[in-house]
Amino acid sequence: MRIAFMGTPDFAVPALQALHQAGHEIVAVYCQPARPAGRGRKIRPCAVQQAAEQLNISVYSPTILKNQPEEFERFASFDLDIAIVAAYGLILPSEMLNIPRLGCLNIHASLLPRWRGASPIQSSIWAGDTQTGVSIMKMDVGLDTGDVYKEEILPITHQTTAQSLHDDLSQLGGKLILQTLNALADNPSLSPHPQSEEGVIYARQLNKQDGKINWALTAKEIDQQIRALTPWPGTFTLLDGNLLKITKAAISTEKNTNTPGSTLVSSNALLVTCGDHHTIELLEVQLAGKKAMSVQDFLRGNSINSKAILG
Repeated sequence: MRIAFMGTPDFAVPALQALHQAGHEIVAVYCQPARPAGRGRKIRPCAVQQAAEQLNISVYSPTILKNQPEEFERFASFDLDIAIVAAYGLILPSEMLNIPRLGCLNIHASLLPRWRGASPIQSSIWAGDTQTGVSIMKMDVGLDTGDVYKEEILPITHQTTAQSLHDDLSQLGGKLILQTLNALADNPSLSPHPQSEEGVIYARQLNKQDGKINWALTAKEIDQQIRALTPWPGTFTLLDGNLLKITKAAISTEKNTNTPGSTLVSSNALLVTCGDHHTIELLEVQLAGKKAMSVQDFLRGNSINSKAILG
């Protein structure tokens, strides 16, 4: 099939590579423009642009699409069978949705209609869901409201992190989009099924303040927050007024009646009391301006009084 691929971050790369390896004709890749990144704030192309350039595919990076007739004309000039969208970052106007012969498909990282919107991977872990998955959806003008061609479930365990789930879902997305295209090649009139009107929930855009830990919550809730928001936007607390990022933690079997946020320190462990009197063991932390380190290394270089209050 003649395809335009539209995506920006790492999540979209496995699908792009899978489509290329399967022999589809990817005539154009759309992604967000290169932007400053990293500590040096150097201009860096996104992951999809880097992958597309390695595959010698033409890349387009418009900053806006709405009310841009020249962009619509260029998109139409590709004579597309279909467009594939995966975490692109721009909303496709109706003028573009209707151009490809078979429409536009979205690789969405949830089991729709649960977790429509911007942060489905983090939201599913933070909410304590036991499963998620990928939905291949035919796009319409709504926010992730289109009919679904195919979906597959992945479990969420107590060890699942946003990074591990991201990686698993991105690979699954590449597999499912190929299966969907094969089905459409066999039957171009294949109809997707409408999303349920029950269970609709939206995953909002996250920000850095979402990572602030409230130690009055239960250990389970805090553990879910840490696993959901690492590596971005990251979770943090305050230690003696200084920002302390928590990059890895686990629920401990230790219980006590101390004030939430109280620390229990030994030679090689750092526990924090939560609101339900269970504790979280901090495994890896990071001070502002420093690299992340194991708690053992952190304790060797930093003195913390037992029962100091975090936050």
